[in-house]
Amino acid sequence: MIATASVIKAVMRVIKAVMLILIIVPSGSSALAQKPEKGSSLKNVELCNGSDRVSPEARIDGCTAFIDAGEGTANGFAVAHNNRGNAYSAKTDYERAIKDFVEATRLNPNYAKAFNNLGVAYLRKGAHDLALGAFEEALKLNPNYGAAFANRAAAYLKRNAYERAAQDYDEAIRLDPNLEAVWSGRCWARAVLGSLQAALDDCDRALRSDANNAATYDSRALINLKMGQLSAAIDDYNSALRFAPKLASALYGRGVARLKLGDRAGGDSDISAARRIDAGIREDFARYGVPSND
Repeated sequence: MIATASVIKAVMRVIKAVMLILIIVPSGSSALAQKPEKGSSLKNVELCNGSDRVSPEARIDGCTAFIDAGEGTANGFAVAHNNRGNAYSAKTDYERAIKDFVEATRLNPNYAKAFNNLGVAYLRKGAHDLALGAFEEALKLNPNYGAAFANRAAAYLKRNAYERAAQDYDEAIRLDPNLEAVWSGRCWARAVLGSLQAALDDCDRALRSDANNAATYDSRALINLKMGQLSAAIDDYNSALRFAPKLASALYGRGVARLKLGDRAGGDSDISAARRIDAGIREDFARYGVPSND
């Protein structure tokens, strides 16, 4: 079946890319949608385009039906692969997501969003070098892409390149200060680098917009620990552990603070628990500028 010009025009009006803006991205609602009937190309596009009311499974079905129908342009198929990749990412199926993002960039080598999403999927799989390469491609195509700077900063953090991460967060904030994760990310980079007051300002701003973020409390706790504000550090580590009870850095940091306050039993217990979760956590804290005497 050959699509009419009016159908193709409608398809191209509706289909859009769903961008994974940051490393931590909502996966969308779990609402179910019926699999579209054969031949209902516009319905397939609507499902593929997705929204918070469309489940990842329904988006995958819609995108797959659109791709398999073969009734579109190369750019339209690139968007469909990108959107299906986003749906697979929402299901943490990063192998399939990567295949779709790679195909999207093959079909449209100028598709900055697809390169960004490819980088996110690589980063979630722990392929940090591949993630950096994908983000760099996205930024070559769009030098004003704040989300890609934020994501590249997160990749640099994974490689312990804190100066580079802080620079990318600076640029992401300059381009798009409303990105939710950039303030928390820069707080962590600055905390490790020792720019403690600036880091504290970043964490406080991040917590004003998201008071339930374990990572931000963990970052602010590190700042307080390095400032010698031990009770405040313990309070922040307690908050982080309320949201993420197995967060090794929060357990270890709280243990160090407790030891410094003379609570040997509590400190030893926390540090032992942290090292059971992450055997290298002591070395991590030494790199953060907090050597331990445990």
